[in-house]
Amino acid sequence: MTTPLFVLGEALMDCVAQPDGTLRPFIGGSPFNMARAAALRGAAVAFLNPFSTDRFGMLMADQLNHDGVAQILPSSRLPTSLAVVQVTNGQPSYGFYREGIADRDYTPDQVLAALQNLAPGVLHTGSLMLVPPEHTKVLAVLQGAKALGWTVSVDVNLRPKLAANLPEYVAAVQAVAALADWLKASDEDLELLGFASPSRDNAPQIAQYFAAQGTSRIALTFGAQGAWLQVDGQTAQQDVPRVEVVDTVGAGDTFWGNCVADWTLQPADAALRTATTLRNAMSAAAINCTRAGCQPPTWAETNGRKD
Repeated sequence: MTTPLFVLGEALMDCVAQPDGTLRPFIGGSPFNMARAAALRGAAVAFLNPFSTDRFGMLMADQLNHDGVAQILPSSRLPTSLAVVQVTNGQPSYGFYREGIADRDYTPDQVLAALQNLAPGVLHTGSLMLVPPEHTKVLAVLQGAKALGWTVSVDVNLRPKLAANLPEYVAAVQAVAALADWLKASDEDLELLGFASPSRDNAPQIAQYFAAQGTSRIALTFGAQGAWLQVDGQTAQQDVPRVEVVDTVGAGDTFWGNCVADWTLQPADAALRTATTLRNAMSAAAINCTRAGCQPPTWAETNGRKD
């Protein structure tokens, strides 16, 4: 039986700077991207946060509907959040506009009310939802969801430029990560969390830290150096597939969305599929990198790719 995946997180417009100085808008937000990627992989996905009634909000709601993602909370009259994205040598950097916006227009009680009458599934969050003071709402949701029997997925995805107080932000992320059953972190995330020189070579030692907190499935990504995955004690690692990169926007979201989708679609024997899960997730992320902005592939596209 397929396990439902619910996503709590930001939904925003990535306004990507073009060579001529103009901004080209793309729908985005890490959890939003992850929800799309998981749905396109075939998972049963629902998005919890409200969308604005403005044009951008309607575009995002329409995109989720097109990709097969259900929407849970009612629309908000607040505007859509924006991110200004500068891409240098294929690598994005972000500036965010996050005050008084639609995807923060919710309460923990609203979210838990939506979860409590359902069979427990997977609740995913991370990224900008972990920035203080928003993380206090997220902690309340996760604690309530775990009490209801839900599995918690977290993508750390630290954005230090958004933090008024970086140590406070890191502490907030650590508090949320401590509740994670499944967790993804990049090498940049790991450095900010205090791990020295993170790499595939020391990934097992890094994973031990999270496993000691009760995290059973851990994905560590290292940019061009590939990724490492541990599923219920079984591990695998893989190099990055070779592709013509347009940009890497949404690559990590596509990667994790495909991992989580694999586990929700086939809950049994996940550890036995560790290497296959990693290979498929890496292939999906590579396909996404051949496209401008976050455009996750369908399962047919991923399955048809031969690396």
